[in-house]
Amino acid sequence: MEEARKSADHFLELIQKSRKGKFKIYIGMSAGVGKTYRMLQEAHSLLRNRVDVKIGYIEPHDREETIALVAGIPQIPRTSIFYKGKQLEEMDLQAILNDHPEVVLVDELAHSNIEGSKNKKRWQDVLELLDAGISVVSAMNIQHIESLNETVKKITGIEVSERVPDKVLALADEVVNIDLTADELIARLQEGKIYKKEKIQQALNNFFKSENILQLRELALKEVATHVEKKVETVMQNPQNFRQERLLACISSNYENAKHVIRKTARLASYYNSPWTVIYIQTPQENPDKIALDKQRHLINNLNLAQELGAQALQQKSSNIAGALMDYVKQNGITTVCVGKPHFNYFQNVTGVAWFNSFITKMSENNVDIVILSKNSKSTVI
Repeated sequence: MEEARKSADHFLELIQKSRKGKFKIYIGMSAGVGKTYRMLQEAHSLLRNRVDVKIGYIEPHDREETIALVAGIPQIPRTSIFYKGKQLEEMDLQAILNDHPEVVLVDELAHSNIEGSKNKKRWQDVLELLDAGISVVSAMNIQHIESLNETVKKITGIEVSERVPDKVLALADEVVNIDLTADELIARLQEGKIYKKEKIQQALNNFFKSENILQLRELALKEVATHVEKKVETVMQNPQNFRQERLLACISSNYENAKHVIRKTARLASYYNSPWTVIYIQTPQENPDKIALDKQRHLINNLNLAQELGAQALQQKSSNIAGALMDYVKQNGITTVCVGKPHFNYFQNVTGVAWFNSFITKMSENNVDIVILSKNSKSTVI
C-alpha cells in the first residue's frame, strides 16, 4: 500500500507540472498479476489528495479483491451500443470528455471497440483524452505490444489479435511493471484469483506454463527498463554522450520476411530511441503489372504496419537496389541498415546475387552497420 501511495504521489507531481494530460501505463507479463488492482489503489491515493479522478472503464474480471476496490471511486457511466442483436457496453469517450476529470482510469488499453464506436481501438480513445488535457492511468499485458507479436507467438503458440503500436507506449510519461515470480502467479491461478475453477487446469496446461511465464516476464522487465533508459536520456539532454542511431529497414515483396524485418527493426529502434525508416525498392521486374495482386496487397499492408509502429515508410523505383539504398543512407545519415536473411534464389530472379555483395561493400566503406535478421536465429551484425 505504501508503494502505491508513493507511485500516486509521483504521478500527481507530473499532473501538476503540465496542463496537457499525463499518461501512465501499468504493464504486466500476463493476466492476473494485479495491474487493475494497482490502478484502483492509485485512484484511492489520488482521491485522498483531493484529485478529481474517475473510472472511465475498469474490467475487474469477477475478481473479488478488485471489485472491492472499485467502491468509493466515482464512475462515468458506459455507453450502450446495439451490435449483432445484442446491447453491449463500451467506454463512453464523449461523456469523459464532457465531464473532463483531472485523471481517468482506462483499463484494457489494447481493447478493440465495438463497431459503431468513434474509434476502432481504445488506445485511440486514450490519445483523444490526453489531447484534451485529461491524464490517463491505463493497463496492458506485454503480449499486446505490436513489435513483440512474433516473439510472443513463438513463446506461447498464440497469435495475439489485439495489439497496441509501440509509439503509444513511447508516449507514456510512466511505465510501471507489475511483477510476480512464476511461482507466485501460478499460486494465484490455483487459488482461483485469476480464473474460475473450471478454467484453471486448462490455463495451467496452456498459457500458464512456467517456461512461458519466465520468458514473458523477461520481456516485460526489458520493456520497462528500456523505457526508463529513454527517459534518462531525455532528462540528461546531453547528446554527446549518446550516438544518435538512425535505422533503415530494407524490405522486399516477400510478405512474411518483410513483416519480420519490420517488427525486429521496430524493437531495435525502440531500444536505441531512434528514428527509423522502412524502404522498398521496386525494380522494373517488380512493377505492379508483373507481380501478383496478393503480393501487392501484402506489400501495402507491410508499409502500413511500419507506419503504425512509428516508422517512415517509403517506396522507390530503381533498377539498382544497392545504389538506391546507398544514396538514401548517405542523404539521411543512416547508421544501421536492417535486412532479412538473403534468399539468393529470389535475388537471382530479380537482379542477380552480385547486388548483395555490392551492397555490403558500399555500406562498410561508409561505416554503416548491417544487421541481418534471421527468423530462426539471433541477428548478425556485419
